[in-house]
Amino acid sequence: MKTIFCILTLISSTFCWAQKEFQPKGSTILQTVDGDLDGDQIPEKVIVYNTKDPGELGEIREIQILKKVNGQWTILEKSTNAILDSESGGIMGDPYSGTSIEKGILIINHFGGSSWKWAYTDKYRYQNGHFELIGHTSSSGRPGDYIKNVDFNLSTGQINFKNEVDDIKEYGPSQKETYIKKGIKINLQNRNDKSIKIVLPKSKQEIFL
Repeated sequence: MKTIFCILTLISSTFCWAQKEFQPKGSTILQTVDGDLDGDQIPEKVIVYNTKDPGELGEIREIQILKKVNGQWTILEKSTNAILDSESGGIMGDPYSGTSIEKGILIINHFGGSSWKWAYTDKYRYQNGHFELIGHTSSSGRPGDYIKNVDFNLSTGQINFKNEVDDIKEYGPSQKETYIKKGIKINLQNRNDKSIKIVLPKSKQEIFL
């Protein structure tokens, strides 16, 4: 028991040292998550920080993925673009609703709005030396009026769009459309560098990434 305790203490202290080394100055930790993200059966550590650096809407968030190599923690990848600023959720304030790891996929969730609400989920896979966006789902609208849902598989290019309308007199009939849009490359580093607009050819609905 003593040996196990010492090993666990050593592992913990090694990580605490690494965390302090890599942590942005003045930042606080929002969340930590463990899970295997590169397929080597060894868990990585994901840390989300709230920095003190000003963004367009509140403070900038930074996500870091730490990997243990030869007994030492290193940064596999980090980004200040993948998580929205601390006050960019509209009247609801902070839009960040959590990060998780499922079957080797890094999942980041956001939501915001007021009576009109929006939410989206990004899914990243570690491939080609980066965490690349492979899936994006979103919903937006107001119950009683309409809710638009988007499911975009960036790996295959397939977009499934659905607009469920309650107030037909104001917004017209409900719509569904499937469209293929290949070639969009987004990763953890450039996620929100610019807005990408896709216009669906049949419904003329606009989708933004």
